[in-house]
Amino acid sequence: QLQLAESGGGLVQPGGSLRLSCTSSQFSLDYYVVAWFRQAPGKEREWVSCIRLNGRSMDYAESVKGRFTISRDNAKNMVYLQMNSLKPEDAAAYYCAADVGTHCSRRRDEYHVWGQGTQVNVSP
Repeated sequence: QLQLAESGGGLVQPGGSLRLSCTSSQFSLDYYVVAWFRQAPGKEREWVSCIRLNGRSMDYAESVKGRFTISRDNAKNMVYLQMNSLKPEDAAAYYCAADVGTHCSRRRDEYHVWGQGTQVNVSP
């Protein structure tokens, strides 16, 4: 079963920054659209951002637009989520997800490869 691996989570103060990373040791991300989702306790898993194959086309949820930046480095087989100006409401487990194709979907069920998640906590 193909899997992704996230890293970079942690505890940060409001207004701080974190960079999350997503990779796989099993396959190349070159041919996959990659998205980030997050899930806070008691809430549904929500889409945050996605990046298309060429790395030049991205999409963001309104709640993170202007604060988060998704990028990819295909040479390193990595996708990143740079999170700036973090707020307490950004605290959640963050998951990366991938799917073959070109469509940058916001739907969970359209992604067939997932990671285990990395926890982000935002607290004074």
